[in-house]
Amino acid sequence: MISVVVPVHNEEESLATLHAELAAVFDGGRAGPAEFLFVDDGSRDGSWRVLAELARTDSRVGAIRFRRNFGKAAALVAGFQAAHGDLVFTLDGDLQDDPAEIPRFLAELERGYDVLSGWKKTRHDPWHKVYPSRVFNWMVSHLTGCYLHDHNCGFKLYRRAVLEEIGIYGELHRFIPVLAHARGFHVGEVEVRHRPRRHGRSKYGLARLLKGFLDLLTVRFLTRFSQRPLHVLGGFGLALVVLGGLGMVYLALLWLDPANRPIGNRPLLYYSGVLMSIGIQLLSLGILAELVTSYNIRPEDTYSVVETLPSRQEESGS
Repeated sequence: MISVVVPVHNEEESLATLHAELAAVFDGGRAGPAEFLFVDDGSRDGSWRVLAELARTDSRVGAIRFRRNFGKAAALVAGFQAAHGDLVFTLDGDLQDDPAEIPRFLAELERGYDVLSGWKKTRHDPWHKVYPSRVFNWMVSHLTGCYLHDHNCGFKLYRRAVLEEIGIYGELHRFIPVLAHARGFHVGEVEVRHRPRRHGRSKYGLARLLKGFLDLLTVRFLTRFSQRPLHVLGGFGLALVVLGGLGMVYLALLWLDPANRPIGNRPLLYYSGVLMSIGIQLLSLGILAELVTSYNIRPEDTYSVVETLPSRQEESGS
């Protein structure tokens, strides 16, 4: 079973065409049995009416309707929870992702990958969206160690084990491959055809880039320091305390020299005091974060199991 999860937000004009293209792929025996799960993320057009009609005419179609727009990550999570397939595809509902690429994903998966991300090598988007996206992808790859050309591509394939282990929220959906890579899953990419937009308009702008950068900082922290927050907070705090302390030591030496004027009106005194104060606060915050982590961490959060071989004693029941 293959599940195809499609987040939908005001995609009334493209849904029937997208369903026909998905059906053509799976009806032709090129991919196997499947279900198509559409998640209506608070659409204000006729998207839900179209989905209801598709579900009535095709038993493979399932649909979930949100009360309001909760965001793409929430739509994907709802789709993942409802999916029954061992393999789960995600693609956008605006027809820019071509379902005919699905067999290529499945063929590439046979090489042992757990996650495959689409790579829109030739993009049909305005330059002011393409070039910032390339910079962002370069930053994500080099800061996380998960090297992909197109982290933002919504056309992806996951094994179920990945989705059961990786939790997403906010706008972290574009970083699922990064989070999976950090857990030891094998991540790859497939070059896909990117089609020009036929209906509607892009839902992303400059605000998305700013949010994406903040999300990148979150992912960096989650993948490197989620189980040892004191290492990052305490590291900065300790550095500031040391700098402030060196400043204080220097001023103390000046104060001991009677030839120097009083140190009370020197800016270095205030700077050193502020640095030490901020450093101590960061150290305290790091210790508190460690306490919170120790109370909430689960054993399974510290590792990722691929396979288990039971001992002979377990097999015999002794």
